[in-house]
Parts: sequence; C-alpha cells; structure tokens
Amino acid sequence: MAKIKITQIKSVIDRNERQKRTIEALGLKKINHSVEVEANPAIIGMIRKVNHLVAIETL
Repeated sequence: MAKIKITQIKSVIDRNERQKRTIEALGLKKINHSVEVEANPAIIGMIRKVNHLVAIETL
C-alpha cells in the first residue's frame, strides 16, 4: 500500500464528538500536526469523514 501524509488544517472545536474521535484515531493532535500512515480502506474512510479538517499528500 502507498503511504500518505495527513495534516490537520482546522480545529476540532465546535465539531461533533464523532469527528473529534476520528481525528484522534488518525493520530492528529493539533493544527498543523502531520502523520504518515499506510493508505488502507479503513484510513481512507476516516479521511473522507473529516476531509474538511485535513489536508492529504501522497508520498
């Protein structure tokens, strides 16, 4: 699988609990924090749910 870099670009303040937990499950902690993960179906599904809060780059 390919690796992707996920960066949180917006705050989770005033978001519902499900979106907050999804951001946390992706390993993101605060704005401008980035993580590199394997692109598997579970990760891609989580990204789709919070795509308005994150930026994605392929590596």
